[in-house]
Amino acid sequence: MHTQAHLDYKDAACNLLSVSISARTASNRDIPVILGLLYDLGRPRPKEDKEVDIFRKMVKKYIADDDKQILVAALDEIKLVGMAAVMFLPRLNRTTTELYIPELIVSENYRGRGAGRMLIKECIRIANKKKCHRIRLESGNSRGESHKFYSDAGFEQSALSFTMSIK
Repeated sequence: MHTQAHLDYKDAACNLLSVSISARTASNRDIPVILGLLYDLGRPRPKEDKEVDIFRKMVKKYIADDDKQILVAALDEIKLVGMAAVMFLPRLNRTTTELYIPELIVSENYRGRGAGRMLIKECIRIANKKKCHRIRLESGNSRGESHKFYSDAGFEQSALSFTMSIK
């Protein structure tokens, strides 16, 4: 499925520009850009060449998994500027799944132009189609702008997240 919106925004020179942002399901050809977006957000980079291949295979497997999906946001249907990874998680106390978003990333140079809104809109469409009972995501404590974006999109803070690093 391809969701598209036409957006107008002012660039740095205050010229009105017309752009089209679309969201679609990722394909294997998108893997290098997906990995680049993850690295831009501060996710671990490969330390040696064999890790690059491992990361590519992990994304390829994610794309092929029926319980997972990666969406990409494209500017004018050409340049990938964002991505959202989604997982459909069963819960022990629910008869429907939850759509969980472990990563939602928009390239820093393209934030505020509608790519994130388009990805959220597509996640909502998919959640409704799959009859999920909710959409859940997490955002790092220091990402205040992201928190405002999620709140403006209709999300509410409903829990705290605790992690433990295992070496």
